[in-house]
Amino acid sequence: MEAAARRWLADQGVSQVRDGWVSAGAPDLLLTSNQVAHSWAGDVFAEEDLDTADRVRLAFGLLDLLDDYWVTCEIRFADDSAEGPLPADVLWEGYRQRLAADRDAEAVTYSLWVDWFEDRTTSATAFAEVLGNDIDRVVAERSEPLLRRAGRVLECSGPVPWSVKEPTYRTTLRLPALHPALFKGLRAGYHDVYGDLEPSAALSLLDELDLPADTRHMAELRHVLAAGHGNHYRSPHAWDDAVRSRS
Repeated sequence: MEAAARRWLADQGVSQVRDGWVSAGAPDLLLTSNQVAHSWAGDVFAEEDLDTADRVRLAFGLLDLLDDYWVTCEIRFADDSAEGPLPADVLWEGYRQRLAADRDAEAVTYSLWVDWFEDRTTSATAFAEVLGNDIDRVVAERSEPLLRRAGRVLECSGPVPWSVKEPTYRTTLRLPALHPALFKGLRAGYHDVYGDLEPSAALSLLDELDLPADTRHMAELRHVLAAGHGNHYRSPHAWDDAVRSRS
């Protein structure tokens, strides 16, 4: 779809040059990928020659081409618009494919974290679609793309409600290769403003991780969870107390 996105941009008069992008309307003005995303990504969803599913695919092609978070914002806006929701199978397959790909996925994981996982109206569905529904397959197959996708989702899963993610977290214990990512998810669940942890259950998971005892922040996280704290922002001094207890 990246090639299709490039052709679509060319039809809009936008082309890539050595140091960025230019438009036919202002050929002497060099544009960044972010500027292209802000100016044209939303227009994909008004493309009359495409059905809704192909508009979504084209938008993901733009994401591949521009590697800019704003493209994911336009996808979310379209899903939440009066013409939405977008076809769920196409939407979430687009996320899954890019989470599994052997290329940078920062725009995708950031989108999951701040747009889908922090929103309690979408977090359960989003988490299920990108990992929860097929964690058993990840454990059974253990292929590199599946492990890559799972690791990326776990690392940004801090805001997902505990009741939603705990079963997936517990299944993940069967995959030592994902323990570092699971630890980052637990740590983010504590530190994220919208993070969600159940302290005793999270401590139980933490104790089962196969990680070096001196893993950075492991002792502090164990300390605050053992003290019954579930979120840094509800107990702002607890982490500092944990740090001092080690010195």
